[in-house]
Amino acid sequence: MSRYNKKDNLIGQASSFLEVLDHVSLIAPISKPVLIIGERGTGKELIAERIHFLSKRWEQSYIKLNCATLNENVLESELFGHESGSFTGAGKRHEGRFERADKGTLFLDELANTTSLVQEKLLNVIEYGEFERVGGNRTVKTDVRLICATNEDLPTLVEQGKFRADLLDRLAFDVITLPPLRERRDDILLLAETFAINMARQLELEYFGGFGAKAKQILLDYDWPGNVRELKNVIERSLYRHNNASLPLQKIILDPFSSPFRRVAGQGLKAVSQPMAVQHESSISTAIKFDFPLDFKDVITEYEIKLIKQSLIEGQYSQKKAADLMGVTYHQLRGLLKKYQLLDPNEK
Repeated sequence: MSRYNKKDNLIGQASSFLEVLDHVSLIAPISKPVLIIGERGTGKELIAERIHFLSKRWEQSYIKLNCATLNENVLESELFGHESGSFTGAGKRHEGRFERADKGTLFLDELANTTSLVQEKLLNVIEYGEFERVGGNRTVKTDVRLICATNEDLPTLVEQGKFRADLLDRLAFDVITLPPLRERRDDILLLAETFAINMARQLELEYFGGFGAKAKQILLDYDWPGNVRELKNVIERSLYRHNNASLPLQKIILDPFSSPFRRVAGQGLKAVSQPMAVQHESSISTAIKFDFPLDFKDVITEYEIKLIKQSLIEGQYSQKKAADLMGVTYHQLRGLLKKYQLLDPNEK
C-alpha cells in the first residue's frame, strides 16, 4: 500500500521508501540530533519537516538554513546572532537561528560545507545548550532539536580532516539514509503521475491523459541523477510542451538544453547535442573499472547492450535517432537489436 501525505508531499510505495518513513516515525518523538544523508533531490528537507511535525515540538518553531549559501562570517551570524556594532553594518542586535528555534527544531542543510570554526560552535551548542552571539560575551541558553542533512559521506570527510570527528559523534545519534530514485523503481510512475496531475491543474487542462508506453519506458529506464526533484521538473516540462489533455503524453524531455544549436564552451556548435544524463557517473563512460578475472565475451556483450539501451533512451526510442547518436547506420543498429534480442516482437 502506498503512503501519501498531502502536507509534505512524501509519496511512495517502494519498500526502501516505506522503511525510511518507519524510521522517521520511530525517531521523531525523541529530542535527539538526527543526520539525514541523501543525494541531491531525494527529499532531505521533506524528511526533516516530517520529523519535526511528528515530534513533541510540532507546535513550536521550525527554522531552517542552507549552510552552503553563506560564507563563514555570515553563517556564524545567522546561526548564533550578533550584537550591535560587532562588525561593520551591524546596527542592531540580531537573533540567530538557534535563538529563534528555541523549544523547536532547527534544520541545517548542506552541513558538510561548514568551516571548523562553525563546527566548533555547533559542538558547544549540542553539548551544553548554550552559545554567545558574535561580538558578545553573554551566554545565551537554548533548547533546540537539531536535524542536519548532507549529500557527502561525513565519515570519509572525518578521515580526510575536513570534518570534526567529535561533532559527527554528537550529530549521529541516528542517521537516516535516503534511497535514490533509481532504487525506488516502483515509485517512479506513481510520482510521475502525481506531478503530471498537479501540472495539468496549473495548465488548466481538463484532465491528464496519462503516459504512453514509450514515455513510461523512458521514465523507468532513465537513471535520475537529480532524483525526485529532477523527475518533477521533467514531468512538468514535458506536459507543458505537450499541452494536450486528450492524448497520452509520449515525448519525455529529459534535457532542456538538448539542441543542434547548443554552444558548448570551447567547442562551438554541437552537431548532435549530448544530453546531460549521459554525463552522469552511472552512464556509459570510457573510464570503466573491471574486476578481474572476467569473461571477455560476457563483458563486451553487457557493454554493448547498455550502450544501445542508453542511445534509445536519449533518442526518445526513435531507432533512427539512436543510430545517429551511436554513429552507426539505421540498418547496423537494427542488426544489433536483433543480435541481442532487443526488438519488440511486433517489429521482427
